[in-house]
Amino acid sequence: MMRQNENSSRSRLLQSINEVSFAVNDILLYLDTHPCDEKALAYYKDVAEQRRKLMDEYARTCGPLTVDDALLTGGDTWKWMEQPFPWEKEGA
Repeated sequence: MMRQNENSSRSRLLQSINEVSFAVNDILLYLDTHPCDEKALAYYKDVAEQRRKLMDEYARTCGPLTVDDALLTGGDTWKWMEQPFPWEKEGA
């Protein structure tokens, strides 16, 4: 069972991932109609890198959030199925 502090840290990390993912999706929509906007492209690169770092951190500390991050957890087993999914409540 996950302790309160771990659960709080996991929740904050998920919130950060959601926020930066929103920014990534939003700027991608803008770039679809403004492909030559250099500032927008630089912003996309920045938020995409932030998202990648947060996803890596989540995979290392809580387990992979997406199947794309499953190998980041290391080890010699397929960790994807060895952890509760984000929508599953601990201890339920």
